[in-house]
Amino acid sequence: MKKIVILIFVVSFQSFFAQDVQSPSKEITMNFSLNSNGEPVYTVNFKGKEVIKQSKMGVSLKDGTSLNKNFIIEKSEKSSFDETWTPVLGEESSIRNHYNQMTFHLKQNESNKKLDIVFKVYDEGVAFRYEFPFENKVDYFVISDENTEFNFTGDHKTFWSPSDYDSQEYNYNETKISQIDISKIDRANGIALQTVESNFRVQSPLMMTSADGLYINIFEAAVNNYPVMHLDVDTKSFKLTSNLVPNAIGDKAYLRTPSTTPWRTIMVSDDARDIVASKMILNLNEPSKIEDTSWIKPMKYVGIWWEMHVGKATWDYAGSQNAQNAESQELIPTGRHGATTENTKRYIDFAAEHGFDGVLVEGWNVGWEDWFGNWKEDVFDFLTPYPDFDIDEVNRYAKSKGVKMIMHHETSGSVGNYERHLDRAMDLMKKYGYPAVKSGYVGRIIPRGEYHDGQAMVNHFNFVAQRMADNQLMVNSHESTRPTGYHRTYPNYIAAEAARGNEFNAWSNGNLPYHETVLPFTRLLGGPMDYTPGIFEIKMNIYDPNKTNQVHTTLAKQLALYVTMYSPLQMAADLPENYERYLDAFQFIKDVPADWQKSIYLEAEPGDYLTVVRKDKNSESWFLGAITDEHPRTTEIKLDFLSPKKKYKAVIYQDGEAAHWESNPKDYDIMTKTVTSKSKLKLMLAAGGGTAISFMPID
Repeated sequence: MKKIVILIFVVSFQSFFAQDVQSPSKEITMNFSLNSNGEPVYTVNFKGKEVIKQSKMGVSLKDGTSLNKNFIIEKSEKSSFDETWTPVLGEESSIRNHYNQMTFHLKQNESNKKLDIVFKVYDEGVAFRYEFPFENKVDYFVISDENTEFNFTGDHKTFWSPSDYDSQEYNYNETKISQIDISKIDRANGIALQTVESNFRVQSPLMMTSADGLYINIFEAAVNNYPVMHLDVDTKSFKLTSNLVPNAIGDKAYLRTPSTTPWRTIMVSDDARDIVASKMILNLNEPSKIEDTSWIKPMKYVGIWWEMHVGKATWDYAGSQNAQNAESQELIPTGRHGATTENTKRYIDFAAEHGFDGVLVEGWNVGWEDWFGNWKEDVFDFLTPYPDFDIDEVNRYAKSKGVKMIMHHETSGSVGNYERHLDRAMDLMKKYGYPAVKSGYVGRIIPRGEYHDGQAMVNHFNFVAQRMADNQLMVNSHESTRPTGYHRTYPNYIAAEAARGNEFNAWSNGNLPYHETVLPFTRLLGGPMDYTPGIFEIKMNIYDPNKTNQVHTTLAKQLALYVTMYSPLQMAADLPENYERYLDAFQFIKDVPADWQKSIYLEAEPGDYLTVVRKDKNSESWFLGAITDEHPRTTEIKLDFLSPKKKYKAVIYQDGEAAHWESNPKDYDIMTKTVTSKSKLKLMLAAGGGTAISFMPID
């Protein structure tokens, strides 16, 4: 690891004080000062353009103390930092962490309380956080509000999703800031909104584009022992204010000195590619706390999952609680249970034949008859299989085929129950050699009154990752808080859902055709997403003639998502029999890796299109993914990323001439060309379509 640190100390005792901090490139400037009321305020400029107008800062405590005014600056410290570090898994084999830092030590006249504000200015943007220093003794306190403002210069176009503190599983809306209004969105769009306090509260990350060509993103990093930040929107002044998720009694965060808040981040560029390529969120997290990471491996998997979403099978063994014998409580099978020994062996055979690492099985354990809607405290024990799932035989068979099983833990939001069973559940995983678990948190959190995005649940998700790391197990959480780079600190936190995934296409109005062009600018900035791509049977009427649901992409775009949606844990989500009908297209899913040494974003525009090419970490092969929104698109790509003086076999999986996400989604063509670094390729993407290309060196 290369590391350079230069420290410069500046001391000031003035009440009115302003200082600039620039990015290493000097294109971004942050200015911090105290106004006439002793209030901390800051501004951000990019290449001379004002991005954030003067915006206030501070926090409020439950005891009535307002740490947002009447401050003086006791001293300030300036430093520069430059390192290159190696992620365990990732889009790049090495990452540079380079920034200029300024720390302001504030003291409040009336209370003598102290507050530090730390700024880090990167070439991609500005990050800052509040720090509560230790003074003589430990001080316990409660955060009642955070008063961080983001005051914008205009009515920017914004990609936003509504805030309900409990779910990230919404489509994105594309409007001006002035048009944000939760009450006007389609609430039947796959998931109903919980009760909201404000029609003008949205989730972060929030992606924006300005009329003068700037791309701006508001997010946070390193959320630990603190609630998730949502954003209140002033639609008239174009100002956003931090909104912390409360607990059951309305408190936001319980802290002690010394402690810190998460980083608040403002990314800005005049090139959209800089936003999606940024590693700023990851860099703001602590280095890995796992010394031996040799057991953390990328995985490609199949599983008993999609067949339940499309209605072919059920998670539960007995169909419903009413199917139990009233006297003996014996479960009476309905014959539609998906997680049977026989069916699991079929998936194991498919995985072994086509070179997949693992098989996920959902619905293997007792409890599914009585979980949804009842939210019982102890409905799952994570140990007891259904009568038709022979866990010993399944794992013997998987081992004989060289396939790993992936565990599934649905908690139904009963967090205490899961934590009580966690050690025993991990022992079961280790006994049978499960390397990873997919956890789920469907429903309201038990104990009632807590939210998915509150401090208690943030701590739970991080605790599970830590305990799994202690046992050399990887975790993929669903219905969790959205990641904020914590997988740098615990790289066994291999993936998460935490957004509207592909499953919504099976049984709701689905994901809008531009959905996957927004996610890389929002959810994926914080970490890998288990989006579950690879659906080949696009229209759900193949399972039921009365169904009108469908995936809102072409088949070729489903292939491209394996490249555009980064994750070291990738699922071939469709059914084995569906892939067997399209083995020529399935070849791309077999070939594409899940871990990379280099990634280049060739084209990007939020809500419109994205083209990215990645180099396999373990070979000289490259893979390209290009996707578009509901509009067809033609583009030409230079192949100068390929190694010079080498020839490559390019296998191009593209939309057919008549392809359209709605009317003709399965029309695709596959063609092969010999190319070099001097070649160019013309890509023609259908409406809701995409292109996937593998570039294999010709020896």
